[in-house]
Amino acid sequence: MTAVFAALTLAAVGWLLVAERRGSRAGIWLWKPIASTGFVATALAAGAIDSRYGVLVLAALLFCWLGDVLLIPDDERIFRVGILAFLLGHLAFAAAFVIRGVEPTVAAVTLAALSLNAWLTLRWLGPHLSADFRVPVTIYVAVISFMVATAVGTFAFARCVPLLAGALAFAVSDTSVARDRFVRSEFANRAWGLPLYYVAVLLLAISVPR
Repeated sequence: MTAVFAALTLAAVGWLLVAERRGSRAGIWLWKPIASTGFVATALAAGAIDSRYGVLVLAALLFCWLGDVLLIPDDERIFRVGILAFLLGHLAFAAAFVIRGVEPTVAAVTLAALSLNAWLTLRWLGPHLSADFRVPVTIYVAVISFMVATAVGTFAFARCVPLLAGALAFAVSDTSVARDRFVRSEFANRAWGLPLYYVAVLLLAISVPR
């Protein structure tokens, strides 16, 4: 069933992209929740409730599901709540990685290296952020950097490729969301960002088996 639900997610993402290209709000409201429900079902089918790591990954994916839905409306107040949902998701992923095991030195060195990327990202976004978004976006960038650092530290400990690949792909896909929301809104951002994001969360979902 894991493969079936993963295939459902990918198929729904294909239709979601068609809806995005056509500017169909009804299509987006239909296919995005289906795609996101697919990755939650994938984690459950993979055995998410059978371990503390899996339960935390499932919690993170549920926050992502909520964030996906909250990002559909064109409303800044709802978008801020969506950012919070994804932030909580990243924290849950980081907690899951710590539960699974982390090489602390590797994680610390990675976090130090990622601080430069975080600084560059905030410099890029800075001129495009309103005063209301400066603090939330800064916190979000810091949290996702921490999540990726813990993923690298866990990979050094557990050698789980889907876990590392999923965390890295998630972080990269967030760039497309940031560009679309704050710099320039265009289909090109979603054309690569949405598939990468859904592949990322599917990889994290199948990282559940120990």
